[in-house]
Amino acid sequence: MKTWQYALIVFLGGCCYGVLSTFVKLAYSAGFTVTQVTGSQYLVGTLLIWVVALFSKKKKLTLPKIGKLLLSGIPLGLTGVFYYQSLQTLDASLAIIFLFQFVWIGTFFEWIVYKKIPSNGKIVSIGILIIGSILAAGIIAEGGVEISWRGTVWGLLSALTYTALIFVSGSVEKDTPPVQKSALLSTGGLITVFLFFTPTDLIHLPVLMGVAPYGLFLGLFGVALPPLLFSIGMKHIGPGLGTILTASELPVAVILSSLVLAEDVSLSQWLGVVLILGGIMAGNVKMPKTKVESISLESKNIGI
Repeated sequence: MKTWQYALIVFLGGCCYGVLSTFVKLAYSAGFTVTQVTGSQYLVGTLLIWVVALFSKKKKLTLPKIGKLLLSGIPLGLTGVFYYQSLQTLDASLAIIFLFQFVWIGTFFEWIVYKKIPSNGKIVSIGILIIGSILAAGIIAEGGVEISWRGTVWGLLSALTYTALIFVSGSVEKDTPPVQKSALLSTGGLITVFLFFTPTDLIHLPVLMGVAPYGLFLGLFGVALPPLLFSIGMKHIGPGLGTILTASELPVAVILSSLVLAEDVSLSQWLGVVLILGGIMAGNVKMPKTKVESISLESKNIGI
């Protein structure tokens, strides 16, 4: 596969996270609690990916490697826990803004951990994404908003754990088949969620059957697909560019809130969506090799 194809796979992984907020809201409006929604999401998602793993290519792993992958699933579970906690005390527009901070956090981590200084183009791209995220979230359109310190902490923690998920997806056990790796990451996420939210409600059959349709959808797009897509593409493009590509979640969230929830989306929010997509494109544009070579040749000719 070519680099742009791996980039597209990571982009789609970000889109998967973008659909979650709309369907979480639908589940809440149907009367289900955060414990029921989160528990069913991770339970169903983990079962789905394991069913696929049974019929996919697998590699024999040692217990230490299995343990490492299970531990690497902790950020997956914590991201769901922290983000849904932030939604308890913050407006959805603010909560997603705090989660969205993974865009610059990821580039900062790449700089610190891998000593990879971000290019000017990447810095410009991140700036565009942050401006676009503020517009897309509707903060300017809504005017003043109240900020809960508790919600702020939860939201920023979700950004940190989401960044960690992006990093471990591309760095831990790279030679493990993606489906097998995703299944173990999801299992680690499931264990983490159940440590936070005791799934006692899911034991009752009527509750389980009622929340199952939401759990199926959220599990597919929030647990099964993202780690799989990140495992396939992230190791080929790097976490720095990966965090820019996964910014696709915010425009998807805005578009779905308009189409599915019939929420009013202002002109400034649509402008934010366009800016985010432009920022993603800017982060992926590279100067053609021939152009670089010609510039280098001209520099030599003039004695630079």
